[in-house]
Amino acid sequence: MTKARLEVRQAKIGDIRNIAALAKRVYEDFVPYTQSEIRGQLNNYREGCFVAFLDDELIGYCASIRIGGDKALRPHGWDEITGKGYGSRHDPNGDWLYGYELCVDPKTRGTRIGRRLYEERRKLAERLELKGIVFGGRMPNLSRQWRKVDGPQDYLDKVISGKIHDPVVRFQLANGFEPIGILKNYLPEDKRSRAFATHMVWRNPFVDQEASPKARVPRGVENVRVATCQLQARAVADFDEFMRQVRYFVDVAADYEADFILFPEMFTLMLLSAEEKELSPLESIERLSEYTPRIREALSEMALRFNINIIGGSHPTRMEDGDIHNVAMVCLRDGSIHEQEKIHPTPNEAYWWNIHGGDSVDVIQTDCGPVGVLICYDSEFPELARRLADEGARIIFVPFCTDSRQGYMRVRYCAAARAIENQVYVVMSGNVGNLPNVANMDIQYAQSCILTPCDFPFARDGIAAEASENVETLTISDVNLADLAWARAEGTVRNLADRRFDLYRIEWEQKGSGGDATDISGPPPTRQHGPGGG
Repeated sequence: MTKARLEVRQAKIGDIRNIAALAKRVYEDFVPYTQSEIRGQLNNYREGCFVAFLDDELIGYCASIRIGGDKALRPHGWDEITGKGYGSRHDPNGDWLYGYELCVDPKTRGTRIGRRLYEERRKLAERLELKGIVFGGRMPNLSRQWRKVDGPQDYLDKVISGKIHDPVVRFQLANGFEPIGILKNYLPEDKRSRAFATHMVWRNPFVDQEASPKARVPRGVENVRVATCQLQARAVADFDEFMRQVRYFVDVAADYEADFILFPEMFTLMLLSAEEKELSPLESIERLSEYTPRIREALSEMALRFNINIIGGSHPTRMEDGDIHNVAMVCLRDGSIHEQEKIHPTPNEAYWWNIHGGDSVDVIQTDCGPVGVLICYDSEFPELARRLADEGARIIFVPFCTDSRQGYMRVRYCAAARAIENQVYVVMSGNVGNLPNVANMDIQYAQSCILTPCDFPFARDGIAAEASENVETLTISDVNLADLAWARAEGTVRNLADRRFDLYRIEWEQKGSGGDATDISGPPPTRQHGPGGG
């Protein structure tokens, strides 16, 4: 018995790189999908995404979301209906399956891969008892035939009657779809279709098309237990003593069966107390960066040993290009290690510590779903949290380091706003206490907390749990991820679904590593040391 050459299955996170490469081969006249967008498509509704492999090579991909007929059957644009390609407009209540992507490797066309992917969508719609499938289809020969037709509707009529050939429209008609109109300005960059699209529909014959939608998002339970460590600054004799303090809190959180533990930003500054003399800001950062391999190894070993996902606050790390970045080490209990760089160093970090900003922010896949990390000041830039939400994050961790109540409240208020506007949980962790002769640890202010959206399923004040001010402690709370799905579909407000893509959007530059965070103008910061968090 030989191995099957062709496999069609649900897409996996591990397929993202290959899907992006396929899109690049297929869409020579478009800007191809980024891995970030594909990650969002899979995280937001993986059940609607399928891939086709031939001889172990990915040759086909399609993406779909559920959406209500009030949106899917009225005029719309591609950005609006898909959340600009991230699939973030997915509605678990939706009674229609909306297909917004299907691509097949050009060298394998003729093997009916597209038909097989369409069939997977059809089987999904039938299994879920949806009313049908709808999408906007390209008309790639419209521009070539423009002078011979009286607009897009006339072109479509001539294709249907066989007077004009359009391979895409004919393919869709052959697969049981019927046009219900023309969508204007559907995909502005589709020059060959002159930005028009056919509004195509397949109606499920096994459901009553006149019946009112019966589904509501089930108020299920998908509990995740999170712990935030409000860490006391203390003098340590060496690296091992510092790690014993960290290990203590990891052990306690694991005993309480927490899925995550979050440590504060720059929590490793305590290591500088072991130095014989106080170091200058630049010397301090250089010395701390030397600990990076040992910290990474120690946190990873603890995550495996205690069966807990560790969000390692942040630590100054020298990158391959020689720059120092402020990096959160995320060590998962499966043994994998991920990193998230701070995108926006504060003026003090950039000026006194010469810390550079990173170039990308993306979700990290965990056994509890995708999560994101925004280090302190980054939480004050709403574009970053929105990108994480688009990629599917349901929990955003915010390690912070602030010396004053004003600085803390900046981070706290912004973190609460990120929880509300993205309908996610936000977990904060900060340092407390003071440590003489260590730059930026002279005074600390923190009240670590676990924040929620403000709606009926959540805590009354949007606070699942919070620590006492300026006291070392571990704060633990269960959060129900299923409540987020309910809120996004049926909540009092639906911030993600109600965005106006016809008015505004965010475009991300695709950069390499090494953003220049030290190019700051104006006078030096007033403080003479430290990051100046928040």
